[in-house]
Amino acid sequence: MSALHVTENNFKEEVLNSKLPVLVDFWSPSCGPCLRIAPVIEELSEEVSEVKFAKVNVGEEPNLAEEYGIMSIPTLVLIKDGKEQKRTIGAIPKEMILEFIK
Repeated sequence: MSALHVTENNFKEEVLNSKLPVLVDFWSPSCGPCLRIAPVIEELSEEVSEVKFAKVNVGEEPNLAEEYGIMSIPTLVLIKDGKEQKRTIGAIPKEMILEFIK
């Protein structure tokens, strides 16, 4: 399953109410590091079934970015049972993302 593009309209349903933990990638199409990790996020969304992957375009969803205090992108936020568990900032390698979502 590929990463879901999440908006303010479906964030609660897809992320906060998800039965699975959700890795949310806060990104922008004008961000080089964001574009570098995008294929990695897509790959992981196909390979890892115990975590849901979601993407939030901060330019299109400024309220979500503000609500989560996103200051720089890419920021990856792991949300479980509707609550933020942890976050990491910057383009990190696949192995580190795998470690991060465990």
